[in-house]
Amino acid sequence: MKRQLITLMAFIGMISTVNAQKSAVYAPDGIAVNGYDAVAFFTQAKPVKGSADNSFRWDGANWLFSSKADLESFKRSPEKYAPQYGGYCAYGAAQGHKASVQADTWSIVDNKLYFNYNLKVKELWSKNRGAFIDSANKNWIQLKDKE
Repeated sequence: MKRQLITLMAFIGMISTVNAQKSAVYAPDGIAVNGYDAVAFFTQAKPVKGSADNSFRWDGANWLFSSKADLESFKRSPEKYAPQYGGYCAYGAAQGHKASVQADTWSIVDNKLYFNYNLKVKELWSKNRGAFIDSANKNWIQLKDKE
Protein backbone atom coordinates (compact mmCIF):
# COMPACT_ATOMS: atom_id res chain seq x y z
CA MET A 1 0.00 0.00 0.00
CA LYS A 2 2.79 2.43 0.91
CA ARG A 3 4.59 1.69 -2.36
CA GLN A 4 1.35 2.29 -4.30
CA LEU A 5 0.87 5.61 -2.53
CA ILE A 6 4.42 6.71 -3.35
CA THR A 7 3.93 5.69 -6.98
CA LEU A 8 0.62 7.54 -7.11
CA MET A 9 2.18 10.66 -5.57
CA ALA A 10 5.01 10.61 -8.11
CA PHE A 11 2.50 10.22 -10.93
CA ILE A 12 0.36 13.11 -9.64
CA GLY A 13 3.43 15.30 -9.32
CA MET A 14 4.44 14.53 -12.88
CA ILE A 15 0.96 15.14 -14.29
CA SER A 16 0.39 18.30 -12.28
CA THR A 17 3.58 19.79 -13.66
CA VAL A 18 2.33 19.15 -17.19
CA ASN A 19 -1.16 20.50 -16.48
CA ALA A 20 -0.29 23.34 -14.10
CA GLN A 21 -1.42 26.83 -14.90
CA LYS A 22 -0.28 30.13 -13.56
CA SER A 23 -3.92 31.19 -13.28
CA ALA A 24 -5.53 31.17 -9.85
CA VAL A 25 -8.53 29.46 -11.49
CA TYR A 26 -8.24 26.08 -13.19
CA ALA A 27 -9.58 27.08 -16.60
CA PRO A 28 -8.33 25.10 -19.58
CA ASP A 29 -8.92 27.20 -22.68
CA GLY A 30 -10.18 30.00 -20.40
CA ILE A 31 -13.25 28.03 -19.26
CA ALA A 32 -13.63 27.40 -15.50
CA VAL A 33 -14.74 24.05 -14.05
CA ASN A 34 -14.13 22.32 -17.40
CA GLY A 35 -17.30 24.00 -18.69
CA TYR A 36 -19.56 22.61 -15.96
CA ASP A 37 -22.14 24.70 -14.13
CA ALA A 38 -20.67 25.39 -10.66
CA VAL A 39 -24.10 26.15 -9.20
CA ALA A 40 -25.58 22.84 -10.40
CA PHE A 41 -23.26 20.87 -8.10
CA PHE A 42 -25.17 22.49 -5.22
CA THR A 43 -28.68 22.56 -6.68
CA GLN A 44 -28.77 19.35 -8.75
CA ALA A 45 -26.06 17.35 -6.93
CA LYS A 46 -24.38 16.32 -10.17
CA PRO A 47 -22.12 17.68 -12.91
CA VAL A 48 -24.17 19.57 -15.51
CA LYS A 49 -22.53 21.10 -18.58
CA GLY A 50 -22.90 24.83 -18.93
CA SER A 51 -23.62 26.76 -22.11
CA ALA A 52 -21.86 29.70 -23.73
CA ASP A 53 -25.32 31.32 -23.85
CA ASN A 54 -25.15 31.60 -20.05
CA SER A 55 -21.60 32.73 -19.40
CA PHE A 56 -20.01 35.14 -16.97
CA ARG A 57 -16.44 36.38 -16.70
CA TRP A 58 -15.19 36.26 -13.12
CA ASP A 59 -11.77 35.94 -11.52
CA GLY A 60 -9.98 35.80 -14.86
CA ALA A 61 -12.03 32.95 -16.33
CA ASN A 62 -15.27 32.34 -18.19
CA TRP A 63 -17.86 30.43 -16.17
CA LEU A 64 -20.64 28.59 -17.99
CA PHE A 65 -24.09 27.79 -16.60
CA SER A 66 -26.90 25.51 -17.69
CA SER A 67 -29.61 28.09 -16.95
CA LYS A 68 -30.16 31.82 -16.50
CA ALA A 69 -31.18 31.12 -12.90
CA ASP A 70 -27.82 29.47 -12.13
CA LEU A 71 -25.99 32.30 -13.89
CA GLU A 72 -27.82 34.88 -11.77
CA SER A 73 -27.17 32.91 -8.56
CA PHE A 74 -23.46 32.84 -9.36
CA LYS A 75 -23.37 36.55 -10.23
CA ARG A 76 -24.95 37.40 -6.85
CA SER A 77 -22.56 35.24 -4.87
CA PRO A 78 -19.63 33.78 -6.84
CA GLU A 79 -17.60 32.92 -3.73
CA LYS A 80 -20.46 30.72 -2.53
CA TYR A 81 -20.40 28.54 -5.66
CA ALA A 82 -16.85 28.73 -7.03
CA PRO A 83 -14.77 25.67 -6.16
CA GLN A 84 -12.05 25.91 -3.55
CA TYR A 85 -8.43 26.33 -4.70
CA GLY A 86 -9.65 27.82 -7.97
CA GLY A 87 -11.02 24.43 -9.00
CA TYR A 88 -7.61 22.74 -8.89
CA CYS A 89 -7.28 19.36 -7.18
CA ALA A 90 -7.87 19.70 -3.43
CA TYR A 91 -5.52 16.81 -2.68
CA GLY A 92 -2.83 18.35 -4.90
CA ALA A 93 -3.19 21.69 -3.13
CA ALA A 94 -2.77 19.88 0.19
CA GLN A 95 0.45 18.37 -1.18
CA GLY A 96 1.72 21.78 -2.33
CA HIS A 97 1.03 21.76 -6.08
CA LYS A 98 -1.67 22.49 -8.65
CA ALA A 99 -3.21 19.61 -10.57
CA SER A 100 -5.97 19.29 -13.14
CA VAL A 101 -9.33 17.80 -12.18
CA GLN A 102 -12.24 15.75 -13.45
CA ALA A 103 -15.86 16.80 -12.88
CA ASP A 104 -16.93 13.42 -11.50
CA THR A 105 -14.57 13.85 -8.53
CA TRP A 106 -16.59 16.68 -6.96
CA SER A 107 -17.50 16.90 -3.29
CA ILE A 108 -19.31 19.47 -1.20
CA VAL A 109 -17.92 19.78 2.31
CA ASP A 110 -19.30 22.42 4.69
CA ASN A 111 -21.07 24.10 1.75
CA LYS A 112 -17.84 24.41 -0.27
CA LEU A 113 -17.14 22.73 -3.60
CA TYR A 114 -13.98 20.67 -4.08
CA PHE A 115 -12.54 18.69 -6.99
CA ASN A 116 -9.83 16.06 -7.27
CA TYR A 117 -7.50 14.84 -9.99
CA ASN A 118 -9.30 11.51 -10.47
CA LEU A 119 -11.44 9.06 -8.50
CA LYS A 120 -8.44 7.27 -6.95
CA VAL A 121 -7.10 10.58 -5.64
CA LYS A 122 -10.58 11.51 -4.40
CA GLU A 123 -10.63 8.25 -2.45
CA LEU A 124 -7.30 9.13 -0.80
CA TRP A 125 -8.47 12.68 -0.10
CA SER A 126 -11.76 11.48 1.38
CA LYS A 127 -10.00 9.35 4.00
CA ASN A 128 -8.67 12.43 5.80
CA ARG A 129 -10.23 15.37 4.04
CA GLY A 130 -10.38 17.62 7.10
CA ALA A 131 -6.61 17.53 7.48
CA PHE A 132 -6.11 17.82 3.73
CA ILE A 133 -8.40 20.86 3.60
CA ASP A 134 -6.46 22.50 6.44
CA SER A 135 -3.19 21.84 4.64
CA ALA A 136 -4.53 23.02 1.27
CA ASN A 137 -5.92 26.20 2.83
CA LYS A 138 -2.44 27.02 4.13
CA ASN A 139 -0.69 26.05 0.89
CA TRP A 140 -3.11 27.90 -1.39
CA ILE A 141 -1.81 31.30 -0.26
CA GLN A 142 1.52 30.55 -1.98
CA LEU A 143 0.16 28.29 -4.73
CA LYS A 144 -2.57 30.59 -5.99
CA ASP A 145 -0.43 32.59 -8.44
CA LYS A 146 2.28 30.01 -9.11
CA GLU A 147 2.60 27.85 -12.16
